[in-house]
Amino acid sequence: MKDLLFMLADLWMIFAGFCFGWKFIRRYRNYLLGLEWMIVATSGSNFLLWALLGGDEGSPLYGIAYFFDAFSRSVGITLILVMGLMRVTHRYKPSVAVDVGAFALAAVAGLFLQQFRADQLHVGPATFFVVVNVLTTAFLAYFSWRLWRIGATVQAVCAALVTIAGSVIAITYDFFPIPGDDVHRTLFYSAALATWGFQMFVYYFAYRALHEHNVAAGFEKEPSAAALSGRVR
Repeated sequence: MKDLLFMLADLWMIFAGFCFGWKFIRRYRNYLLGLEWMIVATSGSNFLLWALLGGDEGSPLYGIAYFFDAFSRSVGITLILVMGLMRVTHRYKPSVAVDVGAFALAAVAGLFLQQFRADQLHVGPATFFVVVNVLTTAFLAYFSWRLWRIGATVQAVCAALVTIAGSVIAITYDFFPIPGDDVHRTLFYSAALATWGFQMFVYYFAYRALHEHNVAAGFEKEPSAAALSGRVR
């Protein structure tokens, strides 16, 4: 049953990442969020393949999993997430160079931090992950407030709830193992994968609500028909 829950949670996160990542790129040309969503989905795909092949800690897939994990926890679902959402909160449109630089920074952080494996507590890196999550949560609280202010109450409440859930996962990740969990932390990762999937799902619709409000207020232009041809909304 635990393995089944893990597989379902991972499949959900993979679906949310690829589906809504593509929508961010196709509809809004937001490559920061779109590519990061797809990177998270790719991480989930690698994790799923590793589990299906027996969960061997000597497998190259195991090291890749730690790289992707460090990539997103350090810069991806922190700095890149904030920069991407600022498109609808502050009409911030970074240049291609900034986009590339953000992902290059995340790759460097991932390569460096992936060496600190979860077989023991590394206080410095673990504290860093929590601190950047707290800073990101502060922005996401503001993001939820912006949704509430424009009358998108459902999106605001959902964004606040998944943000709280994500913060709980981030704090629990290194410092508070779930009692009775197995050596591979199956229960924890099931909860984490499901939460990350819901975050990507909810933030997409929250982003869409703010975008549509900005279009109605004249702050943002709706993408041209040519840009949207063939899209699935």
